[in-house]
Amino acid sequence: MKTLNDFNFENKKALIRVDFNVPLNDAFEVTDATRIVSAKPTIIKILEDGGSCVLMSHLGRPKGVQDKFSLRHIVNKVEDILGVEVKFVSDCIGQDAEDASKNLKPGEILLLENLRFYPEETAGDVNFAEALSKLGDIYVNDAFGTAHRAHASTTIIAQFFPAHKCFGHLLAQEIDSIKKVMETGEKPVLAVLGGAKVSSKITIIENILDKVDHLIIGGGMTFTFIKAQGGSIGDSICEDDKMELALDIMKQAKAKNVQIHLPVDVVAANAFSNDADTEIMDVTQIPDGWQGLDAGPKSIANFHDVVMQSKTILWNGPLGVFEMERFSEGTIALGNSIAEATKNGAFSLVGGGDSVAAVKQFGFEHKVSYVSTGGGAMLESLEGKTLPGIAAILE
Repeated sequence: MKTLNDFNFENKKALIRVDFNVPLNDAFEVTDATRIVSAKPTIIKILEDGGSCVLMSHLGRPKGVQDKFSLRHIVNKVEDILGVEVKFVSDCIGQDAEDASKNLKPGEILLLENLRFYPEETAGDVNFAEALSKLGDIYVNDAFGTAHRAHASTTIIAQFFPAHKCFGHLLAQEIDSIKKVMETGEKPVLAVLGGAKVSSKITIIENILDKVDHLIIGGGMTFTFIKAQGGSIGDSICEDDKMELALDIMKQAKAKNVQIHLPVDVVAANAFSNDADTEIMDVTQIPDGWQGLDAGPKSIANFHDVVMQSKTILWNGPLGVFEMERFSEGTIALGNSIAEATKNGAFSLVGGGDSVAAVKQFGFEHKVSYVSTGGGAMLESLEGKTLPGIAAILE
């Protein structure tokens, strides 16, 4: 696996695919700069080598050229974070872009305009990728968030740099972290899968059953498993058409000696609202008119014990409707348990949109080993798929 450390960037232009797809408010200010901060180590290493950086990214899902999706809005923020002046060019291919790249001196940074202003980017167009490739000497992919897409700038472009392509620090770290969970992690290995639907996690569950010793299932997914085993779940969310599958997963887990841990009690409410009446109930005895919206105290204690005996932990998905304060306790408690296990030497990887949001919201970001920057890419990796953006560098 070629990384930045395999190259000396002195007097070289690094063409870096970054993921600067950051949220902006109505005044076009960046509201969460995590992705820019994550790319900083790669950019600084290249500048310190005596190289220059040409940064390419997408922003949003524009239909053609739309000013609200222009990357010029984030130039100041990128400068603040990197501590270096950032030049901007209002195109990503063609004469202006080529001239701006050609005039770049060692130690300088150029940010190209939004790649997705061209439909050829998402179409994986070879000619577009070739036009981009003219802007640098070495291709660096540091965008894990888009590594599962075979787009021009993430995958197709790599063929124009047969011997001069590598992973940036961020992408290398992502690959390493997933490898730790899926292949090289110290046992016991625990996966915590939460969220609303079994259907969105089926392939992950089936793929990781061979790799884990314990599987905690929480969140809305719980109730499909409980109902499948004959429990009463009231008005809780449930995928009736996935009940057979839930039983099959339990059977597979037993055959592979994987212990599945489901909640035993829940915080149930008589409405999907922060102001609803709530009661702690046995997870198998929820009456009609009530729905389980968070893990209960016994479940939290059970899960804590499982987390504390684990040496490698994957957390994907919350244990309850954490966006509502009254149903956030299960998720917060799980975060505390994982933070404690990490402090005691366990390796913990958090990934997937909702769990990353929860980790940030409740201040666990620096208390776990690694927080993944890519939602879809992370999930596809856990499903056992080889991501096109990664395969293109390895070829």
